[in-house]
Amino acid sequence: MNNQLKDIQNQNDKRGIDIQKVGVNGVEVPLIIERKNAENQVVSAKARLSVTLPHNYRGTHMSRFIEILSDYSKRNLLGVDIKGLLIDVQKKLESKSSHVKFEFKYFINKKAPVSEIEFPVGYDCSFQGDLDNGDYRFILGVKVPVTTLCPCSKEISDYSAHNQRTMVKVKVSYNENDIIWIEDLVEKIESCGSSPVYSILKRCDEKYVTEAAYDNPKFVEDVLRDVISLLENDKKITFYEVEVEAQESIHNHNAWAWQSKTK
Repeated sequence: MNNQLKDIQNQNDKRGIDIQKVGVNGVEVPLIIERKNAENQVVSAKARLSVTLPHNYRGTHMSRFIEILSDYSKRNLLGVDIKGLLIDVQKKLESKSSHVKFEFKYFINKKAPVSEIEFPVGYDCSFQGDLDNGDYRFILGVKVPVTTLCPCSKEISDYSAHNQRTMVKVKVSYNENDIIWIEDLVEKIESCGSSPVYSILKRCDEKYVTEAAYDNPKFVEDVLRDVISLLENDKKITFYEVEVEAQESIHNHNAWAWQSKTK
């Protein structure tokens, strides 16, 4: 019966325009995340899956994207075999290029610095895979909040100094035979702020992080350069992008810095 239905997507298009990426976005899926020295974590993710579309085709087959995601989910491979997913997308949709991005919240247990009370902190993360004419590239993305304290404010004030909640966004790419743990990347980034942030702080912890930030003032430029220095020293990393934005407490605007590099 279905074979008799007209396939509109396969109609010839005469406008002569190739489409670089077309597909589905915002698909909610369970994603398996490999954890360092712990059992895998299953997270709720939103997926974007796309292919290139030659100029002679009117449309792509949207349902095939969902079918592939469903198949990989049933086999517990979503997040585990991204390259295999992209290969199957190319085969099923007859495309030379395929792309996927998963965005999710990843939780890492974190102890307060003095009381050592433990509670998970959630980090916005992403997995991105691109397969273009046989060339595969994977990009890991993390968004890490830190505290920064203004060096200028500390220097010119008789007491105290204003601080910011600063968001550090990092994307890194590395060879498919290597692995970079989310936990390790987050830890590196947190070490570049004036102080990490925590979900729970008792008074002794609050005293510690307040004084630690005061003793370690940082501009956004300082944070950016410190993060880049750590990424440059990691031989596994082939590409990085770093964005730092401080949510100012005494200005009606934010301080911002950005840099990327292919090593």
